[in-house]
Amino acid sequence: MSILIDTHVFIWASSGESTLSVKAVDLLTDPDEVIFFSAASSWEIAIKWSKGGLDLPGDPSTFIPEALSNSGYSQLSVNVRDSCLVANLPFHHKDPFDRLLIAQAKANEMRLFSNDPIFKKYDVDVFWV
Repeated sequence: MSILIDTHVFIWASSGESTLSVKAVDLLTDPDEVIFFSAASSWEIAIKWSKGGLDLPGDPSTFIPEALSNSGYSQLSVNVRDSCLVANLPFHHKDPFDRLLIAQAKANEMRLFSNDPIFKKYDVDVFWV
């Protein structure tokens, strides 16, 4: 099953944060795993960075493409089906980016890699290593 990474996982993995365990890094760098990064996450990063709420080594328009190129992660576009599925999710929280990632994971039958405990309230395969 393919893996969709949460925004913070992407940031930590791309910046070499020690927040990720050795097991998590091994999973993210395993050539047999198909790891996806959602366009919703790039939107979230861009907004938070432009508001001064996120420190990155560079502008998101440079940082994100370089990080994706270096990681080998596949890109996942946001489509109409994914965004409409958000309407069917319970309101365990209101973060629109997280809700879209959950909908994308469900729609595309992906495991969602996140340490956000709220994600486990949704009917989606969430894991953290």
